[in-house]
Amino acid sequence: MRLIPYQLLTGLENMVLDEKLLSEAIKSVSEPILRFYGWSKPTLSFGKNQQIPEGLKFPTVRRITGGRALLHDKELTYCFICHKDFLKNGESVIKSYEQISNGLILGLQELGLKLEFPEYKKVSTQSGYCMNLATGSDLSYQGKKLIGSAQARKRDYILQHGSILMDYDKELLENIFEEKVDKIISLKEINPNLCNIELLCDALKSGFEKNFNVK
Repeated sequence: MRLIPYQLLTGLENMVLDEKLLSEAIKSVSEPILRFYGWSKPTLSFGKNQQIPEGLKFPTVRRITGGRALLHDKELTYCFICHKDFLKNGESVIKSYEQISNGLILGLQELGLKLEFPEYKKVSTQSGYCMNLATGSDLSYQGKKLIGSAQARKRDYILQHGSILMDYDKELLENIFEEKVDKIISLKEINPNLCNIELLCDALKSGFEKNFNVK
């Protein structure tokens, strides 16, 4: 497995690099790619099918993946890229989410967290705060969403990236998205000692290695 160590970049740099790694994988990379990154300043990202409103107070960027808008701030973001045949059920979107996300489950299990998949529900992606909805592509802790993920597929390759909430400003999120934010939880709320980038990256790397039996 090819590991891209943690980087703190702008929103545009992060999205460009995700797409570049996907293109590289399609051209020549046979092994899966795992990348960790952060955001150098609070940034709003929008799904590929969303309209980006004008006059926003934060930098904006469009994701290659779908889903609702997100404010990327105090989080660790992961990106996993592989050929669909690398997975047991790579043709299935739901089952591929489950298999890739199991690496996250195993990684955070090493830090004492037991995560679970919420019940799948079909939702609109046109508006609202993405983390405020739990679908089969996400992971929850004690009934509240901790990790939100999204996928893109291109020429039999899968890119899955997602946000792991370390902390958040509830009032700010409610002002931005104009809805009550009460279905999420952060690592800081669970255990402040877990808000350590190096610790998280090491645990998640180990989780993915166990999940796929790779190094």
